[in-house]
Amino acid sequence: MQVFSTFEHSVHIELAVATLEKKGIKQKDIFIVPLDNRMEQRKVFDSIHRSDGTSLIDIGAALATAFSVIGASIGFKLEWGPIYWGLIGAAVGALIGFAIRLFTELVIKKNRRLLKGFQSELIMIIDCEDSQAEMVENILFGHFALGVAKVK
Repeated sequence: MQVFSTFEHSVHIELAVATLEKKGIKQKDIFIVPLDNRMEQRKVFDSIHRSDGTSLIDIGAALATAFSVIGASIGFKLEWGPIYWGLIGAAVGALIGFAIRLFTELVIKKNRRLLKGFQSELIMIIDCEDSQAEMVENILFGHFALGVAKVK
């Protein structure tokens, strides 16, 4: 049976390997592979084939509605009338909302992703007997594995 697990690069990997060797797993049956993390920046704008699930127009739509109501209300007293000022308010609200959302995606969420730092950096593959699989899984989770899978 093979047990696959992912880890962050830390001391806990060495502790897990030492514990597995103490429990009877040979060093030649433990294989650790470092992963190359993505170095390019994530795309903000979605394409027709890929979407990350975040919308850039949600705040813009809400602000467009609010600004169009305000613009139409004020437009009764202005020269162009309520329809034009409602449309102008909607355009201004949509642009402001789009700018706010773009700023949050590019600046704030980028910093949050960098601070969070949880990336799977190593894969550990362990060959063991079926009877040892549960023990190996418990040891790996005990040493802060991000995920574990067993394959016969």
